[in-house]
Amino acid sequence: MDFAALNPFSGTGSFRIAGRTALITGAGQGIGLELAEILYGRGASVALVDIDEAAAESAARALGPRAFAIGADVADRAQMAKAVTRVVDRFGRLDIVVANAGVTPAPATVRTMDPREFDRVMGINLTGVFNTVHPALDEVIATKGHVVVVSSCAAFAPGMGGSPYMMSKAAVEQFGRALRVELAAVGASAGIAYFGVVETAMTHDMLDKDELGTELDAMLPWPLNVRITAEQAARTIADGISRRASRTIAPVGWEPYALLRGAVNIVLDSRLAADRKVHELIRRLEQRR
Repeated sequence: MDFAALNPFSGTGSFRIAGRTALITGAGQGIGLELAEILYGRGASVALVDIDEAAAESAARALGPRAFAIGADVADRAQMAKAVTRVVDRFGRLDIVVANAGVTPAPATVRTMDPREFDRVMGINLTGVFNTVHPALDEVIATKGHVVVVSSCAAFAPGMGGSPYMMSKAAVEQFGRALRVELAAVGASAGIAYFGVVETAMTHDMLDKDELGTELDAMLPWPLNVRITAEQAARTIADGISRRASRTIAPVGWEPYALLRGAVNIVLDSRLAADRKVHELIRRLEQRR
């Protein structure tokens, strides 16, 4: 169940996907690939953009003639501007943009992290969203289309040990909110997608293959420890696009937290700051330096 669907402000009307053209970043695997398959199946032409060009090409071949692969790094502004041009040249239009590409940092505290790692995460997760959306806006407005920026429930969750990721996703949320209002004034629309823990390679590397990540994951209370598949996450985005949703969130257990974050986080931050188990995890994390 998607609580956003029950919200009268969650969308601005229906949006037919068939016959549209969509550009999706991070489409070589995970949520992006699953979304490309869903939108293609609903009749859209799909541009799969990924830094791993071979993965994008393989996925495009598997989808069919309405799929187009582009190798590009979202952190490179010129590459993304060229990618948008190539999509319009190929399909004659661009209706849907999904800024999905993202990375997680190597686990570290603010004190011990490599500043270059901070820059890498922000460059992909935040600046990469701008680089994806900005060159596409004239085309999206011309077709009265829809933009989705993929934030995360991490945007409003505690960020110890991985603050660049949380910071980037909080900033993407604010970018999406601004975009929604600005595009509404010119007949287009935008939405923000929030996810909890999704079963992707990125999640497995961060939580399942790392000793401290596994311990942190075990400390998450229900429903924050509920995982969803990449296909479930992608379907949430696709369904949101079809109704021009201003926000989607999955799994649904995160919805109360999202709505009550102001009060919840005051209590949660206080408890975490006083929790001896958390202190021990932080000390062990810093010993990795």
